[in-house]
Amino acid sequence: MTDRFRHRRVRRAALQAAPIAFALSLGGCAEMNDTMTTAFADPAKYELYDCKQLEAERKNLASRAAELQGLMTKADSGFAGPVVAEMAYRNDYVAVRGQSHYAEEAWQKNHCRETPVPPPPVAKPVAPTVSRKPVKQPVKQPAKPVAGSKPETSVY
Repeated sequence: MTDRFRHRRVRRAALQAAPIAFALSLGGCAEMNDTMTTAFADPAKYELYDCKQLEAERKNLASRAAELQGLMTKADSGFAGPVVAEMAYRNDYVAVRGQSHYAEEAWQKNHCRETPVPPPPVAKPVAPTVSRKPVKQPVKQPAKPVAGSKPETSVY
């Protein structure tokens, strides 16, 4: 009989320890820092890129990182949000940060500079144009009789 009760106690302890172990395993994901972000990116990906390609890639990576950060912030506000944010978006966010790190390294290695934004074109004043279309003359309508007057009749 004691083996039976001992088996129940062990089972109960395992069931109580399972949620704690799960919570601790998720805590490890949140501790990922900047040194780990480069583990999820290819260091040689941007070696053969020229400055134009790097500039476009840096802009794309920055916008994607901002989008993922916004999605993670939005998910944090909902029910079970931190878990959803970690499981759905964190891996992509970490990968994008690693890629942007290597893109930035290649940018500096190639001594690239931002392309200046061209000034907006100056609008030239437009001279009025003369229209060569014929102008339609209004058609004259016959006069309507005034109320209370006699209509003109001709007698023959």
